[in-house]
Amino acid sequence: MNMSEEPRPLASKIKITTNPETPGTSHKHIGFYRHYSSFVFKSLNKPTFQRFLQWMLKKENIQERKVTEVHVKVFPLRRGKGKGLAGNCNPACGKIRIYPKTMTFCQAFKQKFGKNTFLAYAASRARAALIHELLHLKYATDEKRVRKLSREYFFAFARRALYRDRLSFLSYTMIFMVRQAKPFNHYNTNVASALSIKL
Repeated sequence: MNMSEEPRPLASKIKITTNPETPGTSHKHIGFYRHYSSFVFKSLNKPTFQRFLQWMLKKENIQERKVTEVHVKVFPLRRGKGKGLAGNCNPACGKIRIYPKTMTFCQAFKQKFGKNTFLAYAASRARAALIHELLHLKYATDEKRVRKLSREYFFAFARRALYRDRLSFLSYTMIFMVRQAKPFNHYNTNVASALSIKL
């Protein structure tokens, strides 16, 4: 994997935008979500991740011009039955949106695992979501294939990050393997307890 080239203009297409907030959102919540979106914005723009995306797009033969905008949304978006959405993509116009977890979830996560693990998780979740949505530009309706490739590509990035930051690799198991109820090997104790806060 050659990712030594300079980042391409994809970073210039990432911006923070405010979606309609939930009525009654307190100043405390607004402040939290603004900090969260700022952190995610910086995580997605890290040169190491941008080089990885450049490599992935080239490997998948996805032209960068197909991505028109990547919106890091300030507030969460709820789907049916209250389940949060990590991201979505409109392949026709190339617009991608990345959403945060709720403040309630984040507070529970930090209390259980600590601030550093939470920050690694938040960054990894956003990166995994962006990888997933970029793949939808090519495999628009093939959700099964997109999920499989998302796991493989994020694992490739997380495996490289393991040498710099063990928490990034732990986040991979939290994001992908908890959902599949797969064995966690030596990460078992920490990851299994994450089930109680519904990753």
